[in-house]
Amino acid sequence: MVTQISLGGIAVDVVQKEIKNIHLSVYPPNGRVRISAPMRMDIDTIRVFAIAKLGWIKSQQKKLREQVRETPREYLDRESHYVWGKRYLLKIEAHDAAPVVELKHSKMILRIRPEASKEKKEEVLEAWYREQIKAALPPLLVKWEQLMGVKVERCFVQKMRTKWGSCSYKTGNVRLNTDLAKKPPECLEYILVHELAHLLEPTHNQRFITLMDQFMPKWKFYKEQLNRLPVRHEEWSY
Repeated sequence: MVTQISLGGIAVDVVQKEIKNIHLSVYPPNGRVRISAPMRMDIDTIRVFAIAKLGWIKSQQKKLREQVRETPREYLDRESHYVWGKRYLLKIEAHDAAPVVELKHSKMILRIRPEASKEKKEEVLEAWYREQIKAALPPLLVKWEQLMGVKVERCFVQKMRTKWGSCSYKTGNVRLNTDLAKKPPECLEYILVHELAHLLEPTHNQRFITLMDQFMPKWKFYKEQLNRLPVRHEEWSY
């Protein structure tokens, strides 16, 4: 069941379903607002909750609208692509075999069949970025699981539309956004620590902040660094 309410000109989609707690989300790129609420909760109670969060909603919308976005990727020669925060110029080479991606000096060389479509090139590079994250993760997991006294059951790397990472407190599973391979390495480490902290505290309350301050004193600096960097140009849909 979906209802829309208006808060001072801000449209809020309200979705009521069989859940225990109310959740508020503000989505990129333009700051669309969505509240997921339990079926038992009446619309007036939901409206009061939203009004109490109005300042936070406006702050999040402002951040999203000001964030720099990449130009659309065309996967053509001399197009800029980023790996661990460094800029590379794409070079396409005809290759009549399985695709290969190689970094050489300031170039990202994509060897691929000459008839390959833009979608195929994107698929190959997405898979390559995923492998970069997977290769970087093991030592980071060993380090931070030991320091924080937690254990990750499974760690997934995937394309994520609205988050850099997520964590399931109940299952111990962590998910990380493939695009972190484009950002400086410390951004991946920050997001990993953030998600591991959720194994100790599932919400973003004061205890969570205290844990982040304890384990990674510069976490706010890394967060701001990540939020300043350009994000993927994409048509978002929900």
